[in-house]
Amino acid sequence: MQHASKSRERVLTALDHREPDAAPIDFGGTPVTGVHASCVAALRSHYGLEPRPVKVHEPYQMLALVEDDLKRAMGVDVEGVPGRETLFGFRNDDWKAWKMPDGLEVMVSVDFNTSTDTNGDTLIHPKGNLSAPPSGRMPVDGYFFDTIVRQDEIDEDRLDPKDNLEEFSPIGDADLDELALDLETAGKSGRAVITALGGMAFGDIALVPAPNLEHPRGIRDIAEWYMSLAGRPGYIHAVFSRQCEIALGNLERIHSRIGDSVDVVMLCGTDFGTQSGAFCSVDTFRDLWFPYYKRINDWIHEHTAWKTFKHSCGSVERFVPSFIECGFDILNPVQCSAANMEPEALKARFGDDIVFWGGGVDTQKTLPFGKPEEVRREVLTRLEIFSRGGGFVFNTIHNIQARTPVENIVAMVEALREFNGEA
Repeated sequence: MQHASKSRERVLTALDHREPDAAPIDFGGTPVTGVHASCVAALRSHYGLEPRPVKVHEPYQMLALVEDDLKRAMGVDVEGVPGRETLFGFRNDDWKAWKMPDGLEVMVSVDFNTSTDTNGDTLIHPKGNLSAPPSGRMPVDGYFFDTIVRQDEIDEDRLDPKDNLEEFSPIGDADLDELALDLETAGKSGRAVITALGGMAFGDIALVPAPNLEHPRGIRDIAEWYMSLAGRPGYIHAVFSRQCEIALGNLERIHSRIGDSVDVVMLCGTDFGTQSGAFCSVDTFRDLWFPYYKRINDWIHEHTAWKTFKHSCGSVERFVPSFIECGFDILNPVQCSAANMEPEALKARFGDDIVFWGGGVDTQKTLPFGKPEEVRREVLTRLEIFSRGGGFVFNTIHNIQARTPVENIVAMVEALREFNGEA
């Protein structure tokens, strides 16, 4: 078992593209490196930790807090600071019991308010307001929520970019105080501290439908948004430009309040890759996204010591040079199962210029459906490739999904210990 006192140094060494004393590990640090509630519950039982319902801090994906005792058991080196407000627009201030469709009892926010439709699906409502149209749906046999698109009929003559900016605003003093307090607490863990900064994910398709708003306006249908990239580029630029101005103002206020009490900031979860291709061309990326990403990264690197974290699923090999050029330090989830995402080639081509945070084991096939020995072999292989010379933080390829066999998760943890010389 690793000691938390060395954890921050281990992560920072890897982020500096130097080889640390052991491969650093993240489970639960961000909304894209998390663990489903069912798996957190199973792991707590496996390791003999205090029996209690787990806390779902990210209800969209039903991710649960990996609390300190489980972090120690799994050798985690990263301390995540989740936002106080969830994707559905209510806060994680108080907790109440809630039973998932499969019977697992978890703890959720007091404002996690749901209804049930005629199919038996669970509907969740923005800001906990049951009188507002639901913005998420968990199927009767499901384990997480899908976004419900609430798109008014589009009138081209009345489209206003301001309608797609309703959720972006200057950060308030109370939110700054809370963030500073949470980061101060996280820093005492001895682990590297990571947090997601809201408002800097341009066109993230999970956020475009605005599941946090009671009555969103503007372009909120996912298909319509993608078509707008080609058909309404001026509108997209207008949204991104104003969003960027708000974000830069918030960055200045955030940094003046928290300084360098955070090591890594997750800026963006916008996906550009599919399993076999891409959502847009590199030229489109460089026209619509690159200028705004670069402004955000440039400000951070000029004024802070923070490292910046870019999430993009799928086959993104073609975009990595642009990610590097616009200033991202870290790429996640490193989806090695997608086209042109072979670990050896990624490490050889980009390993000196960007940190791979993820890629440790496949969550589409190996981890959920393989045998423990198959998990062990894949983890050790990925560690051998990605850990060379630093520039790697171990995580699965995206979140550990619901009902992943606990013996396979444990096999992954044991392989990490074996690689790190602790077994």
